[in-house]
Amino acid sequence: MLSTPDKTRIVDTRIASVRPLMTPALLEERLPASSAQLALVERSRQDISNVLQGQDDRLVVVVGPCSIHDHDQAIAYARLLKAEADQHAQDLQIVMRVYFEKPRTTVGWKGYINDPHLDGSFAMNEGLEMARKLLLDILDLGLPVGTEFLDLLSPQYISDLVTWGAIGARTTESQSHRQLASGLSCPVGFKNGTDGGVKVAADAVVAAKAPHAFMGMTKMGQAAIFETRGNRDVHIILRGGKTPNYSAADVDAACKALQASGIAPQVMVDVSHANSSKQHAKQIEVSHDVAAQIAAGDPRIMGLMIESHLNEGRQDLKEGQPLAHGVSITDACISFAQTTPVLQALAQAVQMRRGKCGVGSHEVLQNM
Repeated sequence: MLSTPDKTRIVDTRIASVRPLMTPALLEERLPASSAQLALVERSRQDISNVLQGQDDRLVVVVGPCSIHDHDQAIAYARLLKAEADQHAQDLQIVMRVYFEKPRTTVGWKGYINDPHLDGSFAMNEGLEMARKLLLDILDLGLPVGTEFLDLLSPQYISDLVTWGAIGARTTESQSHRQLASGLSCPVGFKNGTDGGVKVAADAVVAAKAPHAFMGMTKMGQAAIFETRGNRDVHIILRGGKTPNYSAADVDAACKALQASGIAPQVMVDVSHANSSKQHAKQIEVSHDVAAQIAAGDPRIMGLMIESHLNEGRQDLKEGQPLAHGVSITDACISFAQTTPVLQALAQAVQMRRGKCGVGSHEVLQNM
């Protein structure tokens, strides 16, 4: 008679506990998307695809808090941003940045899904539900949303509500994230590496455009093999590295590197992170520099990212200490009052570019 081997000394020796996780299908049943919400997601995804394919000369602007930590404050921001989106709809395709997962260099708060109560309780089932509810509420306002896909399982819970996704600088080189992007139904931007290298992002775009097969979890919570068709709506994001890389010379160098990899020469510029030397107010200066490049007629800049909240700056999350209203608890942001003139300047830059190009951006990009 065979005996069951005792593996207690070698299996799960560093696991403190295992808790049940709800399935994506159960969460979608609990918080379904309406036909109007799904129509907004479909329409806004197509709008960004049209920009990437050279059929729309608007600028995609992904703007919002560095990370979400409060539902009501996020909705207050979304209401303000919706008014700007409507005002600039002819020139800007505005997407609200709604980031739920935060990569940490060492340790710290990992985001709204991981720890929604900000107290180390790691109520992830609640976090997933709260995240999905927030996305639905923002969509109800008529505003599309963008987020970073950091965890490989969480997209199954929320990706049907997301218009645009990002792969961060720390995960752009990850083959698993490239495979994930190849199967996502939304446009996806890959950030350059933390050292500023563009080639790793170009390689990621090439990989994500191709079909892949990989293991994952279905919406019913079962392990499965996914075979993807590849994602044509992928692009790179310049976020700086050891030095900023938003200047005209940097954009030109990045586009030449993309062309060398057989990719359309187009970039999104993240005006935060290393491009602003982690000085949040400098985002304004960087935005105006990029706006000047757009106004001068450069069709290769297809988008911009801005970290913006209700109020300026950042604050630390400290036990027993109340948080200031509308202030980021991760990276510092510019205030909404500082954001509105930036959006105005970007819209004016698009109008000037439109007047100077004389031909569609698709024709310009094809001829470069």
